[in-house]
Amino acid sequence: MAEDKKTGKNSKTAKKEAPVEKVAEDTAKKSYLPEEMDVYEVIKHPLSTEKSLRLMESENKLIFAVHMKAQKKDIKRAIEEVFKTKVVKVNTYITSKSEKRAYVKFSNETPAIDIATNFGLM
Repeated sequence: MAEDKKTGKNSKTAKKEAPVEKVAEDTAKKSYLPEEMDVYEVIKHPLSTEKSLRLMESENKLIFAVHMKAQKKDIKRAIEEVFKTKVVKVNTYITSKSEKRAYVKFSNETPAIDIATNFGLM
């Protein structure tokens, strides 16, 4: 008789195990931020570098340092609530110094220069 090398059982007489049923999981994405986290904790501070000033003028974007566990939708919600503006797109990346940054593109109705002027960046 031929034995299975992994289990050491006879391959012809071994019972096949019944497939394990997978439990249906909720597929809706959930925020990693705790419910008690304030929108002001999501946004740490804006960045005022040469690159951010260039992006502000040319592409209507601002760069913010944000909470490490904040998702794009959390950042968008926080920016819209704090600055009372419409956000078109949010791109994030983590720097080599383990700081998360968000590139926030604003709608054409509200220029990023006006927003930066309101909170004293320019």
